[in-house]
Amino acid sequence: MIILKTAHELALMREAGRIVAEVFDMLQSRLRPGVTTGELDRLAEELIRRRGAVPSFKGYRGFPAAICASVNEEVVHGIPGSSRQLRQGDIVSIDVGAIHQGYHGDSARTFAVGEIGVQARRLLEATEGALYEGIAQARVGNRFGDISAAIQRYVEDRGFSVVREYTGHGIGRRMHEEPQILHYVHPADPNRNRRLRSGMTFALEPMVNVGTWKTELLADGWTVVTQDRQLSAHFEHTLAITKDGEAEILTRL
Repeated sequence: MIILKTAHELALMREAGRIVAEVFDMLQSRLRPGVTTGELDRLAEELIRRRGAVPSFKGYRGFPAAICASVNEEVVHGIPGSSRQLRQGDIVSIDVGAIHQGYHGDSARTFAVGEIGVQARRLLEATEGALYEGIAQARVGNRFGDISAAIQRYVEDRGFSVVREYTGHGIGRRMHEEPQILHYVHPADPNRNRRLRSGMTFALEPMVNVGTWKTELLADGWTVVTQDRQLSAHFEHTLAITKDGEAEILTRL
């Protein structure tokens, strides 16, 4: 069942999203060659807690950190560490979640560490562009399948592939609510023809690879990497479908 949010609930989710966006602004100012993902995790958790919120990810199903930090061929759920030092030319996908008065905000961005190559830059642009193509379809009367098709088309037109094992999701009091939202078209998708309604809240988060869309899970039980070890990028926003029928991005300032 998809849980429709009240105006009060949306106000709480806006604040959770604002805190997440503030964390990203801070992290971007600290990103440079030589910084460790463990240091970024520490800074993110400190800011979230200073704002009176709680990190969504820390302890979730046993995850050990406040952020996910996935470098280069790592797709998602990378574990930050004090020995994981970022290098010139890396790309790092950072996923941040915060709980404010019981409601979640969830967002991800992929950052360049110093100067990056042409292909990496194209990947970041395609992934962020695909997210906004999906957001443009997120309005009352459209179907979830319209979002899926727009994202897949945008990515594949640029020569990249959409990860299929990980999806968008509803969000609110729980980080993962109904519905599951594919970032590609699948004829058996049970939500493909479900129409969007005012009060729905969900996170879109396309993960896009240079090569194959297939992934592998590393031995740590969390870190997901591309099967061919080529680069991957990840962008995400939490959205609300408003009473005027359009999507509001909750995870930005």
